[in-house]
Amino acid sequence: MAKGFEENLDQLAALCVRFGLNIQPDQELILTAPIEAADLVNRITAEAYKAGARHVLPLFADDAAVLARFEHGADDVFDYAPKWLYEALGQALKGGAARLAIAGNTPGLLAGQDADKVARSARAQSVAYRPFLDAITSGATNWNIIPFVTPGWAAQVFPDLAPQDAIAKLWDLIFKATRLDQPDPVAAWEENFATLTHRLNHLQGLNLSALHFQGGGTDLTLGLAKGHKWAGGGMTLENGTRYAPNLPTEEIFTMPDKNRADGRAVFTKPAVISGSIVEGLVVTFQGGKAVKIEATKGQDIAQSHFTTDEGASRLGEVALVAQTSPIAQSGVLYYNTLFDENAASHIAFGNSYAMNLMPGADRTQAGANESQIHMDCMIGSDQISVTGIGQDGSRHPVMENGEFLI
Repeated sequence: MAKGFEENLDQLAALCVRFGLNIQPDQELILTAPIEAADLVNRITAEAYKAGARHVLPLFADDAAVLARFEHGADDVFDYAPKWLYEALGQALKGGAARLAIAGNTPGLLAGQDADKVARSARAQSVAYRPFLDAITSGATNWNIIPFVTPGWAAQVFPDLAPQDAIAKLWDLIFKATRLDQPDPVAAWEENFATLTHRLNHLQGLNLSALHFQGGGTDLTLGLAKGHKWAGGGMTLENGTRYAPNLPTEEIFTMPDKNRADGRAVFTKPAVISGSIVEGLVVTFQGGKAVKIEATKGQDIAQSHFTTDEGASRLGEVALVAQTSPIAQSGVLYYNTLFDENAASHIAFGNSYAMNLMPGADRTQAGANESQIHMDCMIGSDQISVTGIGQDGSRHPVMENGEFLI
C-alpha cells in the first residue's frame, strides 16, 4: 500500500534527524528553513527532542521579506549583513551544535531586481556568513541538508502545470530521490553509500595529480591538491558519530589545486546565483583562474559573483556523479543545487572544504582555495569522460559517457 503524504513527511523528518544528522543526546540543533516549511520543521523539532536534543533553534526565511528589502530598503543596506549573527552561529557549531538546512528557496526570486544591489547584497552576505560556513565545512560537527517543496520552487520546475499539480509532482520526485519509496530507506541509503565509498577509495588509492574532463565542448584539466582526500556519502566525526551531510547525495568529491585549472568548461545546467538564474555558462581557465566568463543569460551576475574576492574566480571543489544517479535519471532540471549537483559532475568556484585534505596537510602548500563564496556549477553529462592523471603522468580512465568505469 502506497504511503500517504503525511506519512512520507514524518519519515523525511525521522530520516534527517536519526540518519542524516544522527542527533546525539544533549546536542543542540540550529535549523534554517523557508517559512513555508514550518510544518516539517515542527515534525523535525519533535523528532530531535525524542532523540535527546537539548535545544532546537529554527530560523526562517521568507520571500516577501527578502523582496521588501530590495523594494523599500535604503541604498546602503545592500552593503550590510548581520555578521554578529553568523559569528554566534559559528561559535555554536564549533561548540558541538548540529546544523540542518531545509532547501526550497524560490529560484530566480531576485531576477527582476537591480543587478548592482543583488551583487552587493550577495557580497556582504558572503563575507558575514564565512564564520558559519567555516564551522560547517571544517568537519567539526554533524550537518545535513534536506529539501522542501515551496510553491515558488515547484512553479519554476514545472511552469506548465497548475500550482497544486506542480507541487505534488515535485514532492513525488523528492520522496523518490530521498529513497522514501523504498521498504527500508536507511538500508537503501547504506547500500548507496557503500557504492560511493568503493569509488572514492579506488580514486584515493590512485593518488592522482589531476583530472581531465573532456566532451560536450568541455576540455578541462584540474590539478588536485597535494594531500587531497576524497569524500562522499556518509561521514564520521572524530568522536565516532556517523552522519550524512546531504539527502539526497550521489557525489564523491575532493579538493582541486587552486593554481592548476586550465582549459574550457561548458556548464550543462543553469546556475542559481544570488537569486538569479544564469544560463549557458562557459568559463575559460588559465593557471587556475577563470579568465573568461560567458553566459547566454545572467552574464553580469556570474561575472560579478565570480569576482567577489580573489578566490572567487578559482576552484574549491571537484565532484563526480554518475549519469545513472536517480536524480539524473529523472530528467528534471530542479534549479536547486541540492538536486542538480547530484545529477551531474561539477566544479565549485570559491572556498575549499577542510574535510577534503588529509590530516596534517597544510592548506597553503596543498593549493587550497580561500574565498567568501562556494558555488557549485554542473559540467557533467552523458558526453563527458574523465581521466585521472597520475603523479608520473600515467592515465587512468575514471568515467566514460558520464558513467564510472570503477
